[in-house]
Amino acid sequence: MKNYIVLVSCYQIFILIYLIELPNAKGNITGKNVQGKKDAAEGCFCKLSGTVDDCECKVENVDFFNNLRIQPLLHEILQTDYFRYFKVNLNKKCPFWYDDHQCSLKDCAIDKCKMDEIPIGLKESSHQDTKENKYSEKANSEEHTCEEKVKLAALDKTISDESKQAFQSWSAFDDAQMTFCEIDDELSSEMEYVDLLLNPEKYTGYRGHSPHRIWNSIYDENCFKPNPTYAYGSPQLKAGDQLEGICLEKRVFYRMISGLHTSINIHLSAKYLFPDTVYKPSRWGMNVKEFKQRFDPETTAGQGPQWLKNLYFTYLVELRAIAKASPYLEMESFYTGNETNDLKVKNDIKKFLDAVRSFNDHFDESKLFQGDSIQAKKLKAQFQIHFRNISRIMDCVGCDKCKLWGKLQVQGMGTALKILFSGNSIGPNSVVNANKKNNFQLRRTEIVSLINAFGRLSESIKELNTFRNTMM
Repeated sequence: MKNYIVLVSCYQIFILIYLIELPNAKGNITGKNVQGKKDAAEGCFCKLSGTVDDCECKVENVDFFNNLRIQPLLHEILQTDYFRYFKVNLNKKCPFWYDDHQCSLKDCAIDKCKMDEIPIGLKESSHQDTKENKYSEKANSEEHTCEEKVKLAALDKTISDESKQAFQSWSAFDDAQMTFCEIDDELSSEMEYVDLLLNPEKYTGYRGHSPHRIWNSIYDENCFKPNPTYAYGSPQLKAGDQLEGICLEKRVFYRMISGLHTSINIHLSAKYLFPDTVYKPSRWGMNVKEFKQRFDPETTAGQGPQWLKNLYFTYLVELRAIAKASPYLEMESFYTGNETNDLKVKNDIKKFLDAVRSFNDHFDESKLFQGDSIQAKKLKAQFQIHFRNISRIMDCVGCDKCKLWGKLQVQGMGTALKILFSGNSIGPNSVVNANKKNNFQLRRTEIVSLINAFGRLSESIKELNTFRNTMM
């Protein structure tokens, strides 16, 4: 009898311990893990409040405005034919270095992929235990077969015959509208339409040496810095540490690139491919661990929260560009050949632009490149050259889906900058003169990339809210 009592007591103690560690109804962990989880969330999000750097707008206002007003409208617009098809050249050679990566390329045939051909960065960490490697050793050593990598990186180029016929009429319509804004490869035979809805931005298995070289080239060679020597660490970390002592224009450039980088990393974490396990088949879902690895202060030398805040800066810059171009965009027909759908897009865009214009704290581009001094003109020219270089670096991306979204978002950001510094005046109340199209013109691909790029930023801010709720 005594033994029975002892067994019951041990069982009760076991149940008590189990209940202490059991997830509650909201998915939180009770007991000691609650505080640890809360600390981790507060660490990542500790700077997501108050005024956005180099702006007058508050993070909280952007969250409310984007998540309740802008995001629902954008979601509907980006489903339409005009905005889902993006014309792009994915076959351009990298102009800066030999493109030697394997398996993440669309034409990496499965029968040619041997283990000794796969870059070491895809098999294991090539920069173990260094700040330069933004992934953990475990993350870099996660195995995906070559076949899996090809599937993850491959583009779905399915386009219906009906859509192909419509594209011909779209081009004829553009020519009739005397669109003359130069875009690389616009007349190239290698330009092709890609359905963005069939190729969403998400995890592709593209990691290791190749993407590190892309971002290193962007930050190390094309972001402004006060001196030619960087401290040791990852390219984004090094560039961020150099912000003190440089002018507003150079800070703006860095924050925009950092915000874009942050947005991409959020999407890769939010739409992550979990591999097969003995308990579950492979699946897509939100990876909190990956998110923390990319933004937690402990894994980013304290810079991750600032990178998240830079996302809001990039959002505000592109939001302002759309507001400035709103009279121009309202005059567009958004032609696809389907009169009913085209009219609906125009009406949806009108609602979207009305919402954009209602925002009270737009970015003020008039603070940049002030005056007509030689120094201001020289700085503006450098700004343009650096950004043009970054757009060319996108042709060095070794994963087709990554390249697609990289080119689209960089082009969208470039279109936003073009809008901000065009027109008869510059400043928060200025607009592009839509009645004089010969002085300013946006091609279809610029409009598509502008709205889709802003859509990516908008979605990232929404995803941040989801991550925060999950981690708290």
